[in-house]
Amino acid sequence: MDKSAIFAVFFARILLYTPFFTVAGCIPVLIEEWKISATQASFIVSGFFLTYAFSLLGFSWLSDQIGAKRSVSISALVTALTCTAFAFCAKDFTTTLIFYGLIGLSQGGVYTPLIVLFRENTPAPYLGTAIGWLVASTSIGYAASIALTGLSVGISGWRLAFLTTGLPPMVGAVILLVAIKAVPNVVLQKVPGNGLWQELRGNDSARQLLGGYTAHNWELLGLWAWAPALLTASYVVTGETTAIATQLSAHFITLLHLVGAVAAYTMGRLSDRFGRRTILIWVTSIATGFSFSVGWLVELTPYVVAGFVIVYSFFAIGDSPVLTTATAERIEPSCLGAVFAVRSLSGFLAGAISPVVVGSVIDVLRAGDYNDTLVWGMAISTLGFGGLMAVLFATRLPDHPRN
Repeated sequence: MDKSAIFAVFFARILLYTPFFTVAGCIPVLIEEWKISATQASFIVSGFFLTYAFSLLGFSWLSDQIGAKRSVSISALVTALTCTAFAFCAKDFTTTLIFYGLIGLSQGGVYTPLIVLFRENTPAPYLGTAIGWLVASTSIGYAASIALTGLSVGISGWRLAFLTTGLPPMVGAVILLVAIKAVPNVVLQKVPGNGLWQELRGNDSARQLLGGYTAHNWELLGLWAWAPALLTASYVVTGETTAIATQLSAHFITLLHLVGAVAAYTMGRLSDRFGRRTILIWVTSIATGFSFSVGWLVELTPYVVAGFVIVYSFFAIGDSPVLTTATAERIEPSCLGAVFAVRSLSGFLAGAISPVVVGSVIDVLRAGDYNDTLVWGMAISTLGFGGLMAVLFATRLPDHPRN
């Protein structure tokens, strides 16, 4: 793919991902206005991640059957429709759970099949950089999601937030379809005796990368789901109302995801230069340290808390393009889609569970009338167990592509 097509995909995915953190950005307001618990709020977010996991599974499998380009096209069109439905029809816990889940079910094809499309059409020396751009567009889409949510909540509440984040994917879908129009649709022939399970059994790199991605998602998606509420809690401690605190935290969460885009591009490029395994070990180790410490800082000034959370997120997402590039390089092309399907399912199942674990810890400790430091310190520390496993899988990754 040439640079103009890559940048068009980059911009399209920003628009397609604007609903991704709408509910997470609204959690404090929704808890107050809908009279729901933190666990119930986290169920909406986790329901989205769960359906997204199955969407990634389905579209990754589909890309092996009908080609990556067709899978991307189908997903983009369905995403535009479901996001529009969410914008106009989600109005309470039940309808939001349903329509937000449908968005997750439709979006998988604008991620993993696009990785396959990049692998098929990008020279190997530049693959890490290209996938870095792809992951960076996701982070900027997340930033746009949080920014629009925070701005809308401040102006008119959650209803406007659902509208302003649910409508841009229609435009994004059109741009993406135009960007990949000239790219060929390739359906690879299966290699006899080299299916999914044979690949996982015989390729140690595949197993370690699969485990590493699953652990990575536990930590990263749990952080992203609860970082807005953590910063909101920090502002509330200083005396701000929940609505104002939510709006203020949104500014920092927007910056968090913009910095995440820099991390994705930077780490992807560094891994081209210094090797995938080396970068993975460093970034996972640093992120794990933050997982076990940042929640305990909630009662410090919000600006200090926000700074630590932003740096934390930089390293928590830094391994994402490296894991993805290493997987694309070390897997037999004819079953790459199937491996991405299994990876996506395991990763986003973990990412669906971890926010509920965090929310449950918060509810249990608040019921016991514990202070905010203990509540948030213990809750966010649960993400560190995923980080520890990510470090373990990174250290066990073979130096050579296939082992």
